[in-house]
Amino acid sequence: MIAIELDPALASFLRHDLGGDPRLTVVCGNALRVPLPRDPFRVVGNLPFGSGTRILQRLLDDPRSGLARVDVLIQYEAARKRAQAAPSTLATLRWSPWWDLRLVRMVRRTAFVPPPSVDAGLLAIERRAEPLVSDRDRGAYRRLVADGFAHAATPLARALGMPRRTWAAFAHERGVPNDARAAELDVFDWVALFERIGRRR
Repeated sequence: MIAIELDPALASFLRHDLGGDPRLTVVCGNALRVPLPRDPFRVVGNLPFGSGTRILQRLLDDPRSGLARVDVLIQYEAARKRAQAAPSTLATLRWSPWWDLRLVRMVRRTAFVPPPSVDAGLLAIERRAEPLVSDRDRGAYRRLVADGFAHAATPLARALGMPRRTWAAFAHERGVPNDARAAELDVFDWVALFERIGRRR
């Protein structure tokens, strides 16, 4: 186990309190910059509420890494947004073809000493056995989603410049409104849209 702690005093405490176990290495450093393992690994922790999303970006942006699973406490609202199917968010849709994100439970702020100002959520993230998008198409898929969210208040067909008939057929097939916005499509809708038009963009 490698424990990462930003605060030098807390890192020193951990080394003193748990340093007798040869299976544990305590690293004093920033989780946004500490080198990630090359071998397969899991991440468990209580992420700083102010940088939880940035740490998740570092862990999840490249599905080719050795990461297998993540179980972390983050700010509850952030955990809820990451795990919900709809309305979707750009960040979650960037990860969801390769990762399954699930909100396990809320942890009340009163469970912490000292208590933070907001509740926490336990977020579980597992690598999909079969990715919804190939690694070869990762960049093209993410560009398509980014294009849709660049005009999030505009109907998606117009935001993406899709021909009316192409969108109408897709919307009917997927059961989404004709005037659906980017956030109204879940990851499976976006993957289906990418399969239909993404590689031609």
